[in-house]
Amino acid sequence: MDKPRVRLKIRVALSFDWPYSGVMTPPFDASSPLPETPAAFALTPADGEAGAMVFASPHSGTWRPADMAETAGLSVATLRSAEDVGVDRLIAGAPARGVPILAGTVSRAYVDLNRAPGELDPVLIDGEVEGAPTAKVTAGFGVIPRRAGDGQALYDRRLSLEEAETRLARVHVPYHEALSDLMQAAKARHGLALLIDWHSMPSRATGVGRNRRGVDVVLGDRHGSSCRGATMRRVRALFEAQGWRVGLNAPYAGGYSTERWGRPDEGFQSVQVELNRALYLNEARLEPSADYGRFAKALDRVIAGLSSETWSR
Repeated sequence: MDKPRVRLKIRVALSFDWPYSGVMTPPFDASSPLPETPAAFALTPADGEAGAMVFASPHSGTWRPADMAETAGLSVATLRSAEDVGVDRLIAGAPARGVPILAGTVSRAYVDLNRAPGELDPVLIDGEVEGAPTAKVTAGFGVIPRRAGDGQALYDRRLSLEEAETRLARVHVPYHEALSDLMQAAKARHGLALLIDWHSMPSRATGVGRNRRGVDVVLGDRHGSSCRGATMRRVRALFEAQGWRVGLNAPYAGGYSTERWGRPDEGFQSVQVELNRALYLNEARLEPSADYGRFAKALDRVIAGLSSETWSR
């Protein structure tokens, strides 16, 4: 169990222009820690007193450190195909409503912050990897992905176990320490903490077809284990009030963060939110679509509703 810690570790949040410009490779020495700026994450504290909720966007980062050394010639679209492009910007109004935001700044192609640190891929890692691989690892999407979101191989080499562990120490560990600080602080103040873990999903994953509409939002609660039923019903109602079709747990039931903080009996609840990218993004160009402004306003109404709730343990 995580030990209660109320002190928050604040890092300088990065400032990006929209749309994102793509690769960021500042001077990087593989033998030294990540530079302070950019940091492994960006934390935007709540304005004034924080409530019981914490927002996280682990896959919105774009920075690929130079030591990634991926296969030459991969397109930017491939390297960014698993990123939740712009999700951190869509939820940026939360701090004004008392909700802090923790956002990853490093690309998911480098380290996946929503996988357990032990989900190492024995096909990619040259060294002894403990434990049987999960289904995600076998498919190439472990904590250090072997494949991009579009399925292309990211490497024409194997990574040493030391290289993999160094990546996790630089990126995965500090992000989850910061998330732990936020959740413990929220529980210390309010007696409970609710994590909303924000993601996006490609439209092809939503069941969309030529003659039918796919789901707009998928909510994951680890099949009822990560939050109270009343919490999920209220979260779902807020999304449905915008006219969106909402699915539960399929095809996304929640990842590492949802599982880790889905402990209702201990005062921690978590919900993973997947937004259909087609609602706000040109998926081919990774740029805001003509519907971006309308979608952003609707999502802000959801955030306003979430922040005004009195969540019960």
